[in-house]
Amino acid sequence: MSNEIERFFELQDEATKAAFVESRGDELTDILVAALEDVFAILADDDVRETIH
Repeated sequence: MSNEIERFFELQDEATKAAFVESRGDELTDILVAALEDVFAILADDDVRETIH
């Protein structure tokens, strides 16, 4: 699963760099919001797994 997460972040980095180069602020904002939503989802899953014994 860690490879999947690493690949996701690599793709996000590539999209972010492209948005900076092309000055596409709205698309950059969408990418950043999507990344934050994914991080929060990952963190929520981790909390659930930790509380179940």
